[in-house]
Amino acid sequence: MVATPGLTAIADPAEARRVLVDDALRATGLVREAGGPVVDVGSGGGSPGIPLAVTLRELRFTLLEAERRKCEFLREATSGLDNVDVVWGRAEKQPTDAFAVALAKALAKPPVAVELCLPLVRERGIVILWVGKTADPEHVSRVADRLAATLEDARDGLLVLRKVGATPPGFPRRPGMAKKRPLA
Repeated sequence: MVATPGLTAIADPAEARRVLVDDALRATGLVREAGGPVVDVGSGGGSPGIPLAVTLRELRFTLLEAERRKCEFLREATSGLDNVDVVWGRAEKQPTDAFAVALAKALAKPPVAVELCLPLVRERGIVILWVGKTADPEHVSRVADRLAATLEDARDGLLVLRKVGATPPGFPRRPGMAKKRPLA
């Protein structure tokens, strides 16, 4: 097993299942309806990507992670799943308009996560964000508008954005800019 300190701070197995597996599976219907391929941006410890890939074996999943150590863990954890690829890299450096669905949980503040995920999704595709209670859907909606998308749904800690046009010129911005200078 690959040593993976820092993937999660959750020590209780029941709580880990609730937070990492059950919470990820809340998006099963949305992902199934949208189809594939699917990218989990900033996959980290593998949630929500791995639970969804196990459940939706008919769809192709890419687990995108910028940290090599986490990629090693993800490769080992998914070695038995033939519908999963692990990619070491940054969202800003990936091909645009390549996926039907982008997932993000604990990637960044919601407006930053929107900017990192939307360029990856093709027109009519969706981005699903797992967010906390303090997330501001209006701010997310304004950022989505700038990236040719609309906020389609905001409930139960999930924000669903639909891409309605081509990725605008200038996006994705170069690595680190979304976090350093978030869109207003």
